[in-house]
Amino acid sequence: MPQPPRVPGFPPPWSGRPLRAVVSRAPIRICDNGGWTDTWFARHGRVFNIAVTPLVEVRIDVFRSDGRPDRVLIVPGGDTEPYARWPENPAWEQHPLLEAAIQRIGVPDGLALRVKTSSDVPAGASTGTSAAVTVALVGGLASVASTPLGPDEAAALAHSIETDTLGWQAGVQDQVAAARGGINFIEVEYPRVKVEPVAIDEPVRAELESRLVLVYLGRSHMSSAIHEQVIRQLEGRGPDCRELDDLRESATRARDAVLAGDLGQLGRAMIENTGAQARLHPDLVGIDARRVVALAKAHGAGGWKVNGAGGAGGSITLLAGPGSGARQTLVEAIQRADPRFRHIPVRISFEGLHTTDTAPA
Repeated sequence: MPQPPRVPGFPPPWSGRPLRAVVSRAPIRICDNGGWTDTWFARHGRVFNIAVTPLVEVRIDVFRSDGRPDRVLIVPGGDTEPYARWPENPAWEQHPLLEAAIQRIGVPDGLALRVKTSSDVPAGASTGTSAAVTVALVGGLASVASTPLGPDEAAALAHSIETDTLGWQAGVQDQVAAARGGINFIEVEYPRVKVEPVAIDEPVRAELESRLVLVYLGRSHMSSAIHEQVIRQLEGRGPDCRELDDLRESATRARDAVLAGDLGQLGRAMIENTGAQARLHPDLVGIDARRVVALAKAHGAGGWKVNGAGGAGGSITLLAGPGSGARQTLVEAIQRADPRFRHIPVRISFEGLHTTDTAPA
């Protein structure tokens, strides 16, 4: 279907008062032990992950459309210029995830939307940020349409947009973390999930937060070619191969460690998972990640986990050693080692998708 011609002067200055504003937020995730087993080629899996701040945010300002065909103005985060879009346009232009979500849910007749996304996490950090943005966006759009979604519905819809609408490779764990928040143990019969929230006592939570370190490695996650190699290898070996079983087991050990309040065992499960990632393909634990691991070892860290599927760039979660000052000493050593390495402070986010109608600014 061809897109209608642009209306002269559109997008408008959006200086008028919106009818309403919907703000939707969702956390990112780190320490995803068992990642790779939440995919179609693994068929069944177990994943442990931790939802954390910084949150991603989607703000949707709602206006009257006044008959304009281009009824959506997308304002992406970063330096990207805003652009107008016809919501029924089947072609993906600049931001396929945002555009596909808008097309799937739709824009109510007679309304125009300004959709603004923001995040303090760099793009391509391998922390499930894209999934979190999609979860927040579908939650916000559903609220605009007066059809609010529960967390499990939002997670399933966000995953379907990536896989069914766009045809991308995507596991299911990131959307669960964004929609539910907290610490979760996820059993997967792809694409179905059974989610077990992992309870944590306050002293254990406080210690875990005081020791978690998220390090962005200075460049966006860039490893699609390696991932395709790994997928072909795993598809050929079957869902019960040793590598995938090792990853599943590391998720179970991480869950059991947290339930027992044993952060030493959690750190060992993180290390085991990173080793299992390297056995899938050595480049899944990139050169920069190995440099940070060496620094972590030298400064008494209890664990390290390359976030996401791994590869060049992205980020790594560290579990600093116990004791006052251990985390700060480790962070300072990493930042001295390479100016590209960036520490991103995190806190556990026990709230997942949260959408509110706000008074227009």
